[in-house]
Amino acid sequence: MFSGNVKTAINSLRSAKWRSLLTMLGIIIGISSVVTVVSLGEGLKQQVVGQINSLGSDVLTVRPGKLVSDGSAKEKLNLLAFLSTSTLSEQDVTSISKLPSVGAVVPIDFVTNSASNGGQRLDNVSVLGTSSELNDILRPKMDFGGFFTKDNAGDNVAVIGAAVATQLFGGVNPIGHSVNVLGQDFVVRGAINPSAGGLISAQQTDLNYTVFLPFEPAKALVDGKVNISQILIRAKTGVNPDAAVADVQKTLLQNRSGTEDFTVLKQDQLLELTGGVVNTATGFVTGLAAVALLVGGIGIMDIMLVSVSERTREIGIRKAIGATNRQILSQFLTEGLALTIGGGFIGIIVSLLIFVLLRLYTGLHPVINAPVMILAVVVSIVVGIIFSVAPALKAARKDPIVALRGE
Repeated sequence: MFSGNVKTAINSLRSAKWRSLLTMLGIIIGISSVVTVVSLGEGLKQQVVGQINSLGSDVLTVRPGKLVSDGSAKEKLNLLAFLSTSTLSEQDVTSISKLPSVGAVVPIDFVTNSASNGGQRLDNVSVLGTSSELNDILRPKMDFGGFFTKDNAGDNVAVIGAAVATQLFGGVNPIGHSVNVLGQDFVVRGAINPSAGGLISAQQTDLNYTVFLPFEPAKALVDGKVNISQILIRAKTGVNPDAAVADVQKTLLQNRSGTEDFTVLKQDQLLELTGGVVNTATGFVTGLAAVALLVGGIGIMDIMLVSVSERTREIGIRKAIGATNRQILSQFLTEGLALTIGGGFIGIIVSLLIFVLLRLYTGLHPVINAPVMILAVVVSIVVGIIFSVAPALKAARKDPIVALRGE
């Protein structure tokens, strides 16, 4: 009986393909949204964990903005704390570099998000002004050439990420070629290996999509208006990172006359921050997806009710030749489940296609999360059952004589 119901359900969906597809749209949107966001979040977390393992626990990050507190003894790390706050300054970099507990200090100055070479132009990159000490902190593996040194501090040279090298230079050795930033040419000195791709601390900037310029030439591009989005610090060998954090905080407070408009993050706090952002985004999208699933479920119930009305005579004939209420109920429940499960699987396929596009055209690396996909199918089944019960009961309770009279 079940196989017969499934066959009948599939034939019913095929007879009205476009109506079935539009009916499933809410389910497709809801499922694909949740699967995509959760997988993106998992990929982001894995990148941050990889960064922590590669950089070590002695690397600190200074960001503009103060931690927000939830009113308890423990402060909460929140990305919103870094918005609408004063920027860090060159004076901060200089002051921190003089601390005996600090081994290396690296400013990260955001310049622009585009770079070009001839007719090729990229608008999804991060062009950053920094110092040669960044090489000592990130220690990236190079595909070609090397990182710029202190001797290049005033030169128009650049180090580019693997994706930038591929998309601007077509996989050819880019050393000696030029990359144009805001109308100024910079000679490529090094290209980072794809395996080195990771995130630059709390800024979540993928190395593969980054162009690094020496700090002073980068500053000159924007008429000296620096936008230091963060400062990376490596504690001196043998110094406890907590001691370095305390020294940096004290120095920055002195620079600001006691105003705490900054945050010093250790690597474990960075992971906590990323997790908080991911959880917030996941919760928000899950809420939207729930609304989409609700709308989709209501749409399925509506279409199923229309289907029951259209097939009144069919129901009457089936009952007249011996079909029971339970069999009619089972048939229409199966059709509702076919719609929602089909929408769930299409939603998963859509999310997989999104994964491919994100990997090809962005620095994002979503991780396929099998449990979430299984949960998506389960949710589809539950939605199908809940919103198909009313139409199925209506069909099952039809009087065969009345059904045969009125078509």
